[in-house]
Amino acid sequence: MSPLFIKRAILAVFVVIIVFFGAKYSSYLSLESFQNYRSQLQLFTQENYFQSILLFFSLYVVSTAVSLPGATVLTLVGGALFGIYAGLIVVSFASTVGATISFLLSRFLFRDWIRNKFQSVFQKIDDGFNRQGNSYLFSMRLLPIFPFFAVNALMGLTRISTFHFFVVSQIGMLPGTILYVWAGTELGQVTTVSGLISPQIFLAFAVLALFPYLVKSLMSKYEQRKNYSKFKKPSAFDYNLVVIGAGAAGLVSTAIARAVKAKVAIIENHKMGGDCLNYGCVPSKALIHASHKFNRFSEKSGPLTRSEFEVVKAHIQGSIKAIEPHDSIDRFKNLGADVYQGTAKIISPWEVRVDGVVLRTKSIIIASGAAPFVPKIPGLELVRALTSETIWDLEQLPKKLIVIGGGPIGCEISQSLNKLGVDVLLIEKSNRLLSTESALASETILRQFKNDGIKVSFNTELQSFVTSNICRLRNSDQTIVDETFDAVFFAIGRKPRVENLGLEELGISTAKNGTVEHNEFLQTNFKNIYVCGDVAGPIQLTHVAGHQAWYAAVNSLFSMFKTFKQDLRVIPRCTFTYPEVASVGLSEAELQATKQDFEITHYPFTTFDRAVCDQATNGFVRLLTAKKSDQILGVTIVAPRAGEMISEFTLAMRWKLGLKKILATVHAYPTWSDANKLAALAWQKKHVPTQLLALSEKFHEWKRT
Repeated sequence: MSPLFIKRAILAVFVVIIVFFGAKYSSYLSLESFQNYRSQLQLFTQENYFQSILLFFSLYVVSTAVSLPGATVLTLVGGALFGIYAGLIVVSFASTVGATISFLLSRFLFRDWIRNKFQSVFQKIDDGFNRQGNSYLFSMRLLPIFPFFAVNALMGLTRISTFHFFVVSQIGMLPGTILYVWAGTELGQVTTVSGLISPQIFLAFAVLALFPYLVKSLMSKYEQRKNYSKFKKPSAFDYNLVVIGAGAAGLVSTAIARAVKAKVAIIENHKMGGDCLNYGCVPSKALIHASHKFNRFSEKSGPLTRSEFEVVKAHIQGSIKAIEPHDSIDRFKNLGADVYQGTAKIISPWEVRVDGVVLRTKSIIIASGAAPFVPKIPGLELVRALTSETIWDLEQLPKKLIVIGGGPIGCEISQSLNKLGVDVLLIEKSNRLLSTESALASETILRQFKNDGIKVSFNTELQSFVTSNICRLRNSDQTIVDETFDAVFFAIGRKPRVENLGLEELGISTAKNGTVEHNEFLQTNFKNIYVCGDVAGPIQLTHVAGHQAWYAAVNSLFSMFKTFKQDLRVIPRCTFTYPEVASVGLSEAELQATKQDFEITHYPFTTFDRAVCDQATNGFVRLLTAKKSDQILGVTIVAPRAGEMISEFTLAMRWKLGLKKILATVHAYPTWSDANKLAALAWQKKHVPTQLLALSEKFHEWKRT
């Protein structure tokens, strides 16, 4: 017989046992059933002690091996029938033998197929287990919150040896087994209903309930002690907090720390204000403003001349200079912070070295931000690859620009430079622009791009650069197309800046996308080292960085009293194209994925007064609400002032105000925000109480008689 046939036969038997015997078996294996037959079972055990142990051992092994329900009850029964010592020995070995059989079944039946299907995933899992696999397994065994049958099956897919699995499982399950067997012995002594509420029973089950939390706390303390044991803690500290990075997250963290009178140092190896001030939000919005102005008044064809472009650049640099003092060294020194300009490296959980100077600190916040990602493409060295950091250095606008990426940055740059006369071709790997926004928003922006003369190629990938001004593209039908260009702009994502910070030496791990791994309090595996902003993720936006900075700063300074979990439930975002696209909350796709009932209210601007006056009727407000409720689940706005309009819905969602509250709020007329109220009115019209209106009609008819 072939191995495949044997596997299928075993799997068939496995399924039959679970399906046909599982339900019946579980109905017998309950505390209620045990109490009904307890006296008979205890009598049989007394008269046939060794036979009872053998039968019980076999039953436990089989039920665990095929993952039938009732292991917890069996453990209690073992204590009730055999006492604390014999019960512990029988249950402990039976559970481990059964778990090992389940482990081997999973390995024999599924491992090859699943590992071949998810090779890259299991490569990382294997690497982790090679480093500390026994520790992972021990943690899962020790914490009863992990289902044992799931642990058995998952471990069977890894490369951990059967011997190590058996030994670690035996040791890891022992504390929990002791507690359950002890509780069973107490339960076995109950002879009356009043005995169920005796102090002994109450204590036994109270300990069982608290055990997972106690183990979790002890394991956390153990992990922390192990992490910190490699380093010597300073006897005194120079600072309460050292912040690495002077972008939005770092500056807000520093300002908060100084507001509560903590001594803080901030380190920046480039420009104060980070990407937002120097390369991102500020210069890009200044460019957008200038592009609208030149597009409105210029009738010239082709890109702006060098002298005209100098005017645009002057406006961009002037905007940066005007805002710069708010993020400057002088301002933060005046706040009382020490500012270091240099390269920071964390050399211990309490020490940061900056250009030879070691700063001793109680806590550290990593806010090093992110940089534009440029993939390794054949021929890349032949061209000047522009990014959101380098595009501001252009001396003259290119005649033809290829933009790689149809996300927010790619769309904003494409439209802005197009308005300045640049011929733009946008290349997008997926089938639409702004893939994180609603499909209707994407379609609206695409129509606007076509009206603007921006060419967009979907389902297309950049293959290589043939020369300094020719690139090779591959379309979805696998056809190859060569395109000429004068410049290429990459907008396909941002990579967190984690290199040379000392994270690897400390053992601070990073995720697949490069962000630093952290918990809900923004702590790394060192509880006094925090992260916030782009380096933390998952949302790389300036206002999210500032939002996270509050949690990181407060937790780092006051964790001995209280810690706060970061709250990213209601986060607005805006893409500053024309029209703007703003959204908050869940999308239709996310709601559908979770099978949550919701309603859609779509209010188009075709007859909206302000949109008619501004000749901008191609937008809308789209509301997602809970079924038969005015609870707001998500909102998308496409409008010239969508970024301002979304704030009202963000406030409503944050403080759980429904559409009825927005409808009852007076809005100035004629403003763009008035569309929010009209959208709420559109929702209200769909929920008019028809029966009540019919009664009202009859009432008014009666009044006229």
